[in-house]
Amino acid sequence: MNVTTGKTPLTLQQAASEETVSHLPYQPLDKPLVLSGEPLVVIEPTKSWVALGLRDLWAYRELLYFLIWRDVKVRYKQTALGILWVVLQPLLTTLILTIFLGKLARVPSDGIPYPLFVYAGLLSWTFFSAAVTSSGNSLVGSAHLITKVYFPRMIIPGAAVGARLVDFGIAFLNLIVLMIYYGVGVTKAIFILPLLILLVTLLTLGIGMWTSALNVKYRDVGVVLPVFMQLWMFASPVIYPSSIVPQKYQWIYNLNPLTGILDGFRSALFGQEINWDALSISTGFTIALLVYSAYAFRRMEKNFADIV
Repeated sequence: MNVTTGKTPLTLQQAASEETVSHLPYQPLDKPLVLSGEPLVVIEPTKSWVALGLRDLWAYRELLYFLIWRDVKVRYKQTALGILWVVLQPLLTTLILTIFLGKLARVPSDGIPYPLFVYAGLLSWTFFSAAVTSSGNSLVGSAHLITKVYFPRMIIPGAAVGARLVDFGIAFLNLIVLMIYYGVGVTKAIFILPLLILLVTLLTLGIGMWTSALNVKYRDVGVVLPVFMQLWMFASPVIYPSSIVPQKYQWIYNLNPLTGILDGFRSALFGQEINWDALSISTGFTIALLVYSAYAFRRMEKNFADIV
């Protein structure tokens, strides 16, 4: 190792003997100092299965807020209608589906006006689909942050989900207007609605964390994800009721975690009987997936900066 004095390079031993650093106490070296090629300190995630870094997530909660707000502003920054697209998108989709499925195809809606029925399903589905897609690509899209500064990486997919949750809250106002228009009142089942919103948010976060981590290493995930989400929509009771599925296949249909959530969402809003079996399956699946995704994410995040 050399020390440059401005004239000629000197070894550490020569620099010390010529008192070029005489202002510091030293002991003369018998031989030049040789540094090992191995790093002295290695910073890496703990190998413990219980370390999810929840304390770090809480410490960086303000960063989560700013990333959510940034995502919301950037998405509508240069649009003419801005945040109004959050309101118009589900309304226009509801109009098209009502004409072709409600009027022409006569798809049943369990006694609920079809526009109201399909909007309630689209409201939850639009949040779920958009949040999973955006969170799945969030780490790749935030490579400039990951490679420059440390913070809990879980915040990035979490912020993507949080930004879509803001859209969900705004679009929910349309549902209130539609319920008033069709004269549909609320019942005591409405009190379970916050739990269902929390459940679909946790399911979205679990899938988003897992797919975002996989997408860093396998970019095919970002390509396949939108297609998979479109197919998932037709396998879920979004534009049709789950009651049209034959009874002997109901147990298979209930394995879809969105079945219990979407049916429960409509039941809470319109006072129908809640399918507790399907909702229990959705709850168990969501908790298991969230725990697995969190641990899998923590295991893979040590390589994010090198790969992304």
